[in-house]
Amino acid sequence: MAQVKENPLLLDAETFARLHTQAHKDTEVKRLAIVASKGTMDMAYPPLILATTAAAMGQEAAIFFTFYGLDVLNKKKLARLKVAPLANPAMPVPVPNIIGAIPGMTAMATWMMGRMMRKQKVPTVPQFLDLSKQLGVRLIACTTTMGIMGIKKEDLVEGVEIQGAAAFLEYASQAQVTLFV
Repeated sequence: MAQVKENPLLLDAETFARLHTQAHKDTEVKRLAIVASKGTMDMAYPPLILATTAAAMGQEAAIFFTFYGLDVLNKKKLARLKVAPLANPAMPVPVPNIIGAIPGMTAMATWMMGRMMRKQKVPTVPQFLDLSKQLGVRLIACTTTMGIMGIKKEDLVEGVEIQGAAAFLEYASQAQVTLFV
């Protein structure tokens, strides 16, 4: 009968706990890392809500804005974030794609979401950005995307850090929760 060798890669619970604690010793405070890649009004809210909630709970939080997510930090585009009704099945009022393609429907969907948020007393995206900064959430703009899209530091709202993916990945490697939105 062949003898089964013990797998050296398997860890018992005690060893795993010790190694996990050791790996996170630099971050005794819980840490949240979010990648925000979309620049529409409806997709600006989730990372901002999650990050400000984490910060309010005493956790470190950072949002890495890349590609169209940079629109959320862009002073020229921030006030004009839109909600696309086309191919957006999560709209509060379901809109068939053919209707969503009609000119003016994006403006209507954006108006409807803005009205819904005001009615529920949800802060605006600029207010969430201010709250994020007040709570110590790190707002990080991707340098590679800035170069690709011709965005300059002066195009961004105040208080934004500019870093590359490697710097954010270093931060995220010490996070207990990492999300891509």
